[in-house]
Parts: sequence; structure tokens; C-alpha cells
Amino acid sequence: MSEVTKTIKHKLTTALMPTFLEVINDSENHRGHAGHDGSGESHFTVVIKAEAFRGKSRVAQQRLVMTALKEELASKIHALAIKASLPD
Repeated sequence: MSEVTKTIKHKLTTALMPTFLEVINDSENHRGHAGHDGSGESHFTVVIKAEAFRGKSRVAQQRLVMTALKEELASKIHALAIKASLPD
């Protein structure tokens, strides 16, 4: 597991206590595109289910995720797809 993936998992687990969390590294699919820095750790998809999302709009849910990953989004992560929802 890459360092950025570990950081994403740690920060989201700490901030949102998800019941489900999957971090998918999509970087290889973007080789040669803008923002692909060659590190293999620039593009990610996060699938997350958390009670913290209850009563929040889709935009507010995504903001919670982005706030938790603020430092990484400002430096290491070029693209982040977020699939946020409530637990089943």
C-alpha cells in the first residue's frame, strides 16, 4: 500500500470514523495526463460510508472528506473522486 493511500485511510478514519472505506489509486489510468507527476500517487477514488454524513447534503459530505485531506489536496493529490454515503 502506497504512503499516500495509507495517509488517506488514516486521516479519513480518524476524522469520520467510517463503517466502510476503500481508497483506490487511479494514478496509472492517468499516465501522460496533466497532473500525473510520475509518482504513481496523484489520482484517487475514495468510497466511504459514515454516520458523520447523516443530515448532510452531498456537497457537505464531500467537503467533510476534502477538509480531512486538505494538506494532501494542496500538495500530493491532483485528483480525488469521492463516493460518499450513509452506512447501509
